[in-house]
Amino acid sequence: MARGRSRHGARPPRRRGWYAGAAALVTAVTVTIAYGAWWSLSGTDDDRPADRHVAAPLRSGPGSASPPSASPSPSASPSRSASPSASPSASASARTSASPKSTQRPPSTAPAGKRLITVVNRTSQTVWAVVTNTSVYPKGRKLAPGQSMSVNVANNWGGRIWGRTGCATTAAGTCATGDCTSVCNGGNPPTTLGEFTFDAYAGMDFYDVSMVDGSNLPMYINISHTTTADPVSSSGCYKGVCTSEVVCPSAMQAVSGGQVVGCKPPCAAFGGDTYCCRGEWAGRENCIPSKWPVDYTRVFKRAAPYAYSYAFDDSATMPCKGACYYRVTFGITGS
Repeated sequence: MARGRSRHGARPPRRRGWYAGAAALVTAVTVTIAYGAWWSLSGTDDDRPADRHVAAPLRSGPGSASPPSASPSPSASPSRSASPSASPSASASARTSASPKSTQRPPSTAPAGKRLITVVNRTSQTVWAVVTNTSVYPKGRKLAPGQSMSVNVANNWGGRIWGRTGCATTAAGTCATGDCTSVCNGGNPPTTLGEFTFDAYAGMDFYDVSMVDGSNLPMYINISHTTTADPVSSSGCYKGVCTSEVVCPSAMQAVSGGQVVGCKPPCAAFGGDTYCCRGEWAGRENCIPSKWPVDYTRVFKRAAPYAYSYAFDDSATMPCKGACYYRVTFGITGS
């Protein structure tokens, strides 16, 4: 679904068999998550319900939160690592610090027929959180460090969540990152995206964190109210590797006002058919980062091992069985 993915190459049409395969995978995992256990987070909340919903899940684009491809995707961790030509520096927008705690907690339930999405800002800067197809769109909701907000969405909701940074007034105006027109599906690169398709097949959701359009903020997603085991810990760790700042090569750094505000995707930074997966490099069979002159997808995979790092990184699509609730956190492990 990410805008950058349509530029880097299109994912082939989904087949119902792929949904069934993903459903079988989830059915096999029956570890029950304690009801609402992961809602013990800091911050203040604004529980204004969403007032607009989509009639059906979003399914467009190779980055949509849909089931994994039936064919194995190229390795997300090839042996060739990125070797920047200049000393890398962590994105300034991703720097985090412990924020003051609030005694107020977000709501732990949603009205009947609705789902609860909570967005938490654990970075050291103000973030304008955008949730498409809800009242928190397109202006976004202002979250100071340590704050959170909650929105209720329909069971068939589909959309994206991202944070806008360095905003002059509201996120409907000019921001250093996450900008777009008044109607859009995702911020301009570099923008980290959370992507969701609810009730996609057999009562299952599919979701992901995407850095296909680069990264302006660290992000991880947790699930609850489900029999599906949450693959990401409440602190943002996945298979023993935790969420960290993006260490961005100088050639990929996005700069605004003399400050590094994000890390561009390879296509935006370098252009060309190879990094943009065009021409001879187009399509799943040819868009293979391990064959690039430098595999810059590792820049993002090291920081967020669970995230999409390029258009066909399908192992990053995650399932959730049932009427799942979601917590989207801007921040790194330990923040």
